[in-house]
Amino acid sequence: MIIYKTFSFDSAHYLPLVPAGHKCGGMHGHTYTLKVFISGDPEPHSGWVIDYTDLKKGISPLIEILDHKILNEVPGLENPTSEQLSIWLWDKIKPVFPGLTRIELNETPSSGVIYEG
Repeated sequence: MIIYKTFSFDSAHYLPLVPAGHKCGGMHGHTYTLKVFISGDPEPHSGWVIDYTDLKKGISPLIEILDHKILNEVPGLENPTSEQLSIWLWDKIKPVFPGLTRIELNETPSSGVIYEG
């Protein structure tokens, strides 16, 4: 079984490695949505794969690092493409939630990345 929870955060960034004149080379912001997928068997007593409250508690510190921040200033996100941000998030989430199977990160309602480790 796979459960998921969606989070959102607002961040600014610029992409330092794009060609000169590219619109993403200048500072701009996004309202990101992050969907975290956890797989496992429901625990017999509770019936849950994981308590959504526990999932929120585990992810919230990461959201605090990113929300209303300039992503380029976060260690490890000097080139904060959605792809790189997804890897960064995965590397922080997987040790806390070993059942992590997928993250979906959208930088706009129509653009995003799916990362499965």
